[in-house]
Amino acid sequence: MGFGEAEGVVVADGGLATELAERGHDLSDALWSARLLADAPEAIEAAHLAFFRAGARIATTASYQASFEGFAARGVGREEAVRLLRRSVELARRAREAAPDDGRERWVAASVGPYGASLADGSEYRGRYGLSVRELAAWHRPRLEVLAEAGADVLALETVPDVDEAEALLGEVDRLGVPAWLSYTVEGGRTRAGQPLAEAFAVAAEVPAVAAVGVNCCAPSEVPEAVAVARAATGKPVIAYPNSGEGWDAERRGWTGPRRFDAAGARAWAEAGAAVVGGCCRVRPDDIARVARAVGRM
Repeated sequence: MGFGEAEGVVVADGGLATELAERGHDLSDALWSARLLADAPEAIEAAHLAFFRAGARIATTASYQASFEGFAARGVGREEAVRLLRRSVELARRAREAAPDDGRERWVAASVGPYGASLADGSEYRGRYGLSVRELAAWHRPRLEVLAEAGADVLALETVPDVDEAEALLGEVDRLGVPAWLSYTVEGGRTRAGQPLAEAFAVAAEVPAVAAVGVNCCAPSEVPEAVAVARAATGKPVIAYPNSGEGWDAERRGWTGPRRFDAAGARAWAEAGAAVVGGCCRVRPDDIARVARAVGRM
């Protein structure tokens, strides 16, 4: 059975970087959690395993903020960068093998963050980088090829802020032969770049490689409307994994405001039609365990 064909509600993991930070790792580097692919790979594997043990069935790799340009800025050559990208998938697969066998299928999702993530300045929450669709496709292509060849079950095109970048990514994944999900970051019922969600999701409707569409790294309150729009616009399974509800202050590089993530909300998203539910930034294994219990019999 492939991703997108699972029975029942699938529980995704939570914030990998959050878990690594809570375990004492300094992620202030521009590479964020990807720095640990070289410096502390065992920590990444342990964090993946914690989410699997909590009930997650998807591990999302530590490649979100990894890019050839970002590695180069740290003095990492292209060959080594390829090795580290492959390692991100390998670590998640190792954690899957180490997880207790509960008879349910588990997947490794290779995280493909937006171009803005590589800038490490919060640009993924704005979009509109001044690059054309062709330029964005060329930038994403090498990393997508490496992650697809590394053995991931699905490519997680996540935290995408606008339609141009979605089109660039979808044009590339359609030729790779690996299923993908497309997940926008949204605010006020629109993409972060301000486009209507119906238009944003529609670009994925006729792309065979897209196994699911949805939203992530947004406030939990954004999810119900987004789930409904995604289903109507594409007819595809919907994935929803918002952050805790806190806001990211790019200048101070910290989270502000109250937490609004809870298991009851995740169950409501599933009842509204989400096939995959989980969490993003600031969502920890204990949160995912509660989500797994809440949706376990759906």
